Amino acid sequence: MNIIRTAMSIEPQAERILRSLPQWFGLEESLRDYVRDTSLHPTFIATVDDTVRGFITVKQHFPASAEIHCIAVEAPVRGQGVGQALVRHAQAWAVDRGVRFLHVKTLAESHPSPAYAQTRAFYLGMGFVPLEVFPDLWSPQNPCLQMIKQLS
Repeated sequence: MNIIRTAMSIEPQAERILRSLPQWFGLEESLRDYVRDTSLHPTFIATVDDTVRGFITVKQHFPASAEIHCIAVEAPVRGQGVGQALVRHAQAWAVDRGVRFLHVKTLAESHPSPAYAQTRAFYLGMGFVPLEVFPDLWSPQNPCLQMIKQLS
């Protein structure tokens, strides 16, 4: 597996990957936004056998903090370490830029989604800790959990 920062558009690959994960990316407008954002913000891709299998897009809001804006690993290769490698790569990139905190937003535990229970477990396993729940940030039906990790 190789991970690189992409300077080219990966929108078709990003869309293919996101569409393979309807439990996480089932809202069409959000999916299109995530695809577009791969061209607007630093995005790193994971390739396996010369095929893009996953990506992570990072937004640096302030000099000391950055956000995992979107991460997705194609359904057939989930659970094989691709997501972990993408997060580790994004963390190293952030540290090189002087970022001290990496954060991510996901669906809060009060929502019964089994898919997002996996997501929260993934981030906990990567060293993120829950910071705050925003019950209405996205919508009352989709409470937002912000998780954070100290990098330095």
